[in-house]
Amino acid sequence: MGAKDAAGSASRRYQILLVSLLCLNFGILFFDRNALNFLMPFIQPELGLSYTEVGLLGSALSLTWALAAIFVGWLSDKTGKRKILILVSTLIFSVCSVVSGLATGFLMLLGARLLMGLSEGGVMPISHAMVAHEVEPKHRGLAMGVTQNLGSSILGSSVAPLVLVPIALAYGWRNAFFIAAVPGLISALLIWLFVIERKLPPRPVAAPGSKPPLLDVASERNVIVCALLAILLVAYLVVTWAFMPLVLVQLRGYSESDAAWLMAVLGIASAVCGFLVPALSDRLGRRPVMVGFTLSGVVLPLGALLFDGAFAAMAAIFFAGWAFNGIFPMFMATVPAESVDPARAATAMGIVMGVGEVLGGVLAPTIAGSLSDAYGLQAVCWLLVALALGGTLVALALRETAPRVLARRPALFPA
Repeated sequence: MGAKDAAGSASRRYQILLVSLLCLNFGILFFDRNALNFLMPFIQPELGLSYTEVGLLGSALSLTWALAAIFVGWLSDKTGKRKILILVSTLIFSVCSVVSGLATGFLMLLGARLLMGLSEGGVMPISHAMVAHEVEPKHRGLAMGVTQNLGSSILGSSVAPLVLVPIALAYGWRNAFFIAAVPGLISALLIWLFVIERKLPPRPVAAPGSKPPLLDVASERNVIVCALLAILLVAYLVVTWAFMPLVLVQLRGYSESDAAWLMAVLGIASAVCGFLVPALSDRLGRRPVMVGFTLSGVVLPLGALLFDGAFAAMAAIFFAGWAFNGIFPMFMATVPAESVDPARAATAMGIVMGVGEVLGGVLAPTIAGSLSDAYGLQAVCWLLVALALGGTLVALALRETAPRVLARRPALFPA
């Protein structure tokens, strides 16, 4: 297991094992990250939290997540110790779940969320860097899509509320946090046992007068484009999760149960499209797929605002509109990794994820709330439309990086 073939690629068995373990680990991470959201109806009255404090808990995690994504991604490239970093991060975010269960007030809970963001933020850049290093280029988009979207959608969006809420009802919300920590410890053990620490390729020697490595990565055109996409589409993501239930119930008159089912469709769409869309980009190219699926993001808010038909049709609209989620692994990982030297891949991905989380994840919910206070909840839907259209225009600036497409170009466009 883990041996490399004559061409220097990891064995197919190890590639599948690595992607499976990293997919599981990120799913458990999102399970822990989202636990607070699903348990908040139990936590808020017991700890006496204000709505402002509830919002600050989400913003705090997004902020430290972003800082960790940038710093830990750079650190993993600098030291080459990707396995130990992801192992330590997994252990820390599991401990933070326990601390959350012990919290007696806002400040203790805030400290746990800040530390959880620091531990979790670097996991995805390192995971994607490991995938980029081990998986064959022709399957890179598919592998990164599975790593980022499949586990997080199934465990973090669908399984988490179905498991944590019944536990909280039966045994209390603190015990739900304690139980949520266990899968992370198991995942850390599996990573320790089965993931192989590879020696990174030699770092490129900087030419005299060249830019510092971090600045060189940050000035790469595709890294800039992907960072802009991250700002717009992470904002779309967090605003949808925060405000779409309110739009459905308070603006459109759906029952809480029907609104919950419609939101559950988003998790299903993310799980399905999280590997189908990147796999499609392996064949058709990153740029056209990212442009087309970003544009599909206008379907969900327009449907939520304007459609008056059958419930099943609305569910189909939600699925189609959320298909854009399938490009997240592409602009956060695949394209940045394919655009820079392999030894700087985690740095590039950390920059994209960090910028998107800070400027999209931290600021967007506050902006959406202010617009809703001023103009009503319909303003949220128009904000989502604007974010999707803006992302489509930005995606047009991408430089193609898909290996299969680039390999075909000499035949299609002979010199």
